[in-house]
Amino acid sequence: MQTTRYGMARRLYHSAVAAFALALLSAVAGPAAAQVVMTYGDSLMAGYQLGPSEGFAPQLEAALRKQGRSVTVRSASVSGDTSAAGRARLTWVLAGAKVKPDLVLLELGANDMLRGQPVAALRINLDAMLTDFERRGIPVVLAGMQASPNLGAVYVKAFNRIYPELAAAHHVPLYPFFLNGVAATPGLQLADGMHPNPRGVAVIVQGILPTVRAALDRLPAATRVAAR
Repeated sequence: MQTTRYGMARRLYHSAVAAFALALLSAVAGPAAAQVVMTYGDSLMAGYQLGPSEGFAPQLEAALRKQGRSVTVRSASVSGDTSAAGRARLTWVLAGAKVKPDLVLLELGANDMLRGQPVAALRINLDAMLTDFERRGIPVVLAGMQASPNLGAVYVKAFNRIYPELAAAHHVPLYPFFLNGVAATPGLQLADGMHPNPRGVAVIVQGILPTVRAALDRLPAATRVAAR
């Protein structure tokens, strides 16, 4: 009987030590780091003329966290960027990033369209950026744009087909039109009639949110944090 009690005491002691060690390791490791989403676009993503919490990146981060996701959304968008400008700065933006993004939301082309730049150049630039992200192992969601009808049927058709074709070629998710529900909708743009106001950004966020969530869910298990 004494031996049995001694054996039980030893087992309880070792169990307690094991539990303490596990707790200690958890404390040292700390909470898992948040997933990092990078927005890479022009003024539509950069929060042109909006407050610090009103732009696309902060509103998207708030929406994802409201759903219980540990996500940080960092803006690498620059107002006025064409696809050529975005392509030119991509290498140093990624080199200067403190943390490699887990997901990139790529939105460029509106300024190419407004300046009437060749559609072929837009395709080449977007293709190069998608290829670079792929080479670096960074998943992408491609946010499409649509050409203004006043540019003519030929230009509009050639422009609009770029995004679905590139998304298919690179096997990345496509959000067909970044300004869906906002373009030409009264009350959702700034005074210039082009850029979304805070309410317009909220509409964009709610529209693209399911696509972003699905892309985050497809990430390797090691990078998914507090997904639900």
